[in-house]
Amino acid sequence: MKGDRVEIVIDAGGSPRTYEVVATRAGRRVEVTTRRGLVEVSEVTRSGTSVRTARFMSSRILALVEHPADENQRKSSA
Repeated sequence: MKGDRVEIVIDAGGSPRTYEVVATRAGRRVEVTTRRGLVEVSEVTRSGTSVRTARFMSSRILALVEHPADENQRKSSA
């Protein structure tokens, strides 16, 4: 599903910083996992292999916004 993306805003000691993890190719998706004080955002292939991963301390996260692909994009890429 090309178009999936997640925006993460973190507290960087005075000024907030914004990061984005985007599904760069059709058929990939972005998954968010939370465990033991870490938030992990990964771009994953159809087979479940992680292509790239970003890890953030949950205590530093100000906002995490998921932007799914539009329904029109999903139907046209299938």
